[in-house]
Amino acid sequence: MALRDRPSQFVAWLQAGPMMLVFLVFFLVPLAFVIIVSFWDYNEYEMIPSFTTRGYVETFEGCLAQLPELCTILKTYLKTLKLCFLVWLITLVIGFTVAYFLAFHIRSKTWQIALSLICTIPFWTSNVIRMIAWIPLLGRNGLVNSGLVKAGMIDKPLEWLLYSEFAVVLALVHLFTFFMVVPIFNSMIRIDKRLIEAAYDAGATGFQTLTNVIIPLAKPGIVIGSIFVITIVMGDFVTIGVMGGQQIAAAGKIIETRLNALQFPAAAANAVILLGITFMIIAMLSRLVDVRKEL
Repeated sequence: MALRDRPSQFVAWLQAGPMMLVFLVFFLVPLAFVIIVSFWDYNEYEMIPSFTTRGYVETFEGCLAQLPELCTILKTYLKTLKLCFLVWLITLVIGFTVAYFLAFHIRSKTWQIALSLICTIPFWTSNVIRMIAWIPLLGRNGLVNSGLVKAGMIDKPLEWLLYSEFAVVLALVHLFTFFMVVPIFNSMIRIDKRLIEAAYDAGATGFQTLTNVIIPLAKPGIVIGSIFVITIVMGDFVTIGVMGGQQIAAAGKIIETRLNALQFPAAAANAVILLGITFMIIAMLSRLVDVRKEL
């Protein structure tokens, strides 16, 4: 039996070989370089290939002296986690609602596919363009403020609509909700409709059917969508910089600042720290469901 399995195993490895090679060259090797460089020394104009933990030490320098008050770097990472949580929660609610509507209220497979493809229309334009499009709407003299003032709902323009955490969260939700819709819809479309009918026949209410049947069966899609959104938002610095008016600190902004100052080992150290935090979040999510079965 083992001899018979060998040809099929060889074919399986042969099929996975190209993807493994791409993964090795474009992910594992660059990641290894980043980790190595994070332990290099540096000065004002060059990197010095000698082992040191200077990049990590300088990142958290002064934190012990500021206890019990949180140091700046910890506040920055907590701010990043806060923004990530808000974006994840809002995209989850919107993504689940849209996926539920497509999966259970649209009966025609053709319309399900058509409407899901419509969700991709915003991706026909650049992320930067879609993000910047909010500025004329949310600005002090933008359409939203002008409309509210003319309607008599406010006396003066709202300052917090733009260059604030609200603007950052709004832009991130707009950009990345699609990454939550597709995995959840993919899980919901596989749910046997007879299970839902059986739940109703057993006397379950709509809410009970949702919490006891639909959500557990859609959990793989929820986890996959959460991983997509969290990994993207945790490393984002362009959206936070533009929509926050360069006034909101984030982990990605720390890395950008280090790179602009040509402190590449320090930037690599911060990237490794951010990667570690993101990996721990993904590991916790992966414990909720076996993602490999869904893929």
